[in-house]
Amino acid sequence: MNVDYALLTDLYQITMAQGYWDAEKAGEEACFTMYFRDYPFKGGYAVACGMAQLADLVETFRFSEEDIAYLASLDAPAGGPLFDPAFLEYLRDLRLSVDIDAVPEGTIVFPHEPLVRVTGPIMQCQLIETALLNMVNFQTLIATKAARVCRAAKGRPVAEFGLRRAQGLGGVWTSRAAVVGGCASTSNVLAGKLFDIPVSGTHAHSWVMSFDDELTAFREYARIFPNNCILLVDTYDVEQGIRNAITVGLEMRERGERLAGIRIDSGDLSWLSKMARRMLDEAGLTDCGIVLSNDLDEYTIQSMLEEGADVMSFGVGTKLASAYDQPTLGGVYKLAAVRAGEGAPWTARLKISESAAKLTTPGVLDVRRYYQSDGRIAGDMVFDVNETPDAREVIVDPMDDLRQKNLSGLRFETLLRPLARVGKVVLAPEDRSAMAARARACVGLETLDETQLRMLNPHTYPVGLELGLNERRRVLVAELRHIL
Repeated sequence: MNVDYALLTDLYQITMAQGYWDAEKAGEEACFTMYFRDYPFKGGYAVACGMAQLADLVETFRFSEEDIAYLASLDAPAGGPLFDPAFLEYLRDLRLSVDIDAVPEGTIVFPHEPLVRVTGPIMQCQLIETALLNMVNFQTLIATKAARVCRAAKGRPVAEFGLRRAQGLGGVWTSRAAVVGGCASTSNVLAGKLFDIPVSGTHAHSWVMSFDDELTAFREYARIFPNNCILLVDTYDVEQGIRNAITVGLEMRERGERLAGIRIDSGDLSWLSKMARRMLDEAGLTDCGIVLSNDLDEYTIQSMLEEGADVMSFGVGTKLASAYDQPTLGGVYKLAAVRAGEGAPWTARLKISESAAKLTTPGVLDVRRYYQSDGRIAGDMVFDVNETPDAREVIVDPMDDLRQKNLSGLRFETLLRPLARVGKVVLAPEDRSAMAARARACVGLETLDETQLRMLNPHTYPVGLELGLNERRRVLVAELRHIL
């Protein structure tokens, strides 16, 4: 998508950029880490997403002539131009030279561990902060919601069709994130084209209403689309709509065709699906499936299946595309280390606060994920890549250093992978594929324990700091608080 990513930012990022430039700090190196603090939807995991769009940002980041002219037109509150003309000339020629490492899309992730690490000139790290958070926060939220919905569906395909209720053009990336999280398809044709993801859909109530009667509408649709015929039966009366669909289904069979399914979009979906199944079976249309939609989420889907609803697939729109019950992930992007220039030693940076939850972790961070012998994940260690991890391989809860877990002897892998080097994207095409990310998420969810997957009150997965990192953080906090 053609987006002006350079101005997709908060104004203070550009004013700080001028400050770094004027203070001759623009070339100083920094390391920023993006992570989130709390589980979304009160669940036990999240599905990382948004890195493909982040790669787009890196590839297209430029301040155009129109951007420079707009910034030059801005006035300071006290009068006069907000930006120095010489600084704007500097921006005109600016090209990113940052390194970015991130977990691959579809990776199962948890609070307090880095999803993205950005290193490079501090001014550039700041200029991409807002767009990075916008991309990764929202898409991770949607992918996680989709994973929960698809898990509730117990293997039945889920189609995402929330574009009309999504937040503007962000709905295009919403559809992609939903597929990464597990949806089988989307109704969003533009997303299908842009991201090579499956699209699906049949007709709306307006098709039925445009004809003099429902049976004629069904017959015409079956004539035009004999290989993609799912009939929406609740425009007027569901029971009569099912009878009309049965009539059309039997006519299609005589022509050597098949009625693929019926869709119910209102009423007591569980009860109506059982009635529909009985009527279809009695008519001999045992191969005609039932699709349910209408403000569904993981909880209503789970409830209907527990009641015995007979369903071929689900259509989920509003509550998925809008992350209805949690509007934001709340991910943050924090300065974790600085250095005078490339090759110089890193100096850890840490933010302390009156709130313990907002205490950051210093260093150039990565994550080790440990696996049990049966393939399930055992715990994640956040560590500093410039320090040798303690041989005991013990992790310490960042919120309570008396809670620790020993992971020694277990197989592990590091999670962050190169996304960009010196401002150039290094992801392979398959690493930008939504379908590959979907497969990764599916495999990752299977490595979780059932207690971490349950909808309500899931077991907390252990994420902790490496022993040495925890001690360095403790000492730095003491120094900043002037505690001897």
